[in-house]
Amino acid sequence: MVYANPYTGVGGYKIDIARSPQQLGAILRRYRKKGALTQTDVAAGTQLRQATISALENGEAGTQLRTLAEVLAALNLELVVQPRRKSSPSDIEDLI
Repeated sequence: MVYANPYTGVGGYKIDIARSPQQLGAILRRYRKKGALTQTDVAAGTQLRQATISALENGEAGTQLRTLAEVLAALNLELVVQPRRKSSPSDIEDLI
């Protein structure tokens, strides 16, 4: 599947934009699957439970920042914070 994304960062890497826990979870799931990892694989690499990885990917409330940081590291990702760009909600939905 190809994602149409007009946003690119340094080096031309695609930037994924998440404005909700559900969008962030979908992005993490996509990268996990792209790396051919199961939720159990990620859990084992982070000392977290598989259910915790599932909850994060589903955008459930209550995820600790430490948990997010551990999963990002396990997937070789980093978090970048920047001011919001002006766009319609449908534009953002199309990105993920």
